[in-house]
Amino acid sequence: MIVPVHNEEDAIVSLVQQIILVLKGLGRPWEVVIIDDGSTDGTLKCLEPLEVKVIAHPYNIGNGAAIKTGIRHACGEIILMMDGDGQHDPGDIPRLIEQIGPYDMAIGSRSSGSQNTHRMVANQFYNLFASYVAHFFIRDLTSGFGAIKASVLKRFTYLLPNTFSYPTTLTLSLLRAGHSLCYEPIV
Repeated sequence: MIVPVHNEEDAIVSLVQQIILVLKGLGRPWEVVIIDDGSTDGTLKCLEPLEVKVIAHPYNIGNGAAIKTGIRHACGEIILMMDGDGQHDPGDIPRLIEQIGPYDMAIGSRSSGSQNTHRMVANQFYNLFASYVAHFFIRDLTSGFGAIKASVLKRFTYLLPNTFSYPTTLTLSLLRAGHSLCYEPIV
């Protein structure tokens, strides 16, 4: 599990504790890799007592850069990615992992009720355009919550930008390269 964070001292401990509880319940090997992207608050201090691997960027490089750092340090056959601000429910992790095998990637697709109107309309436009480009119906192009085969992800890491647009690049790259993906509804 890769979790990029930047100034998340208020939410990170609770989130990581929930993630660990879910991962322990899976009955398989797991790790949590937290990438601190140059936080200036107490995020790093909060992470010290937790059962996680922490990699700290010396300054803020970007969410995509943090994901790429996590990919380089992650072990295991399946890599999960989740935003560190608490917007995703760790309880959805098992449903994403279950899809890996038949699919190369499983993406948490946000329902329309979980986004503000402006963001929902913009995302629908981007999803339609990307669906046209990829020749595949894309439900959520910008979701940062997903699971993917590590062997597939590591081949595409160099393409990912250092910004928040890494999910878009990853999804389109996988589809254009002929990999399979599915969507799991999340809030």
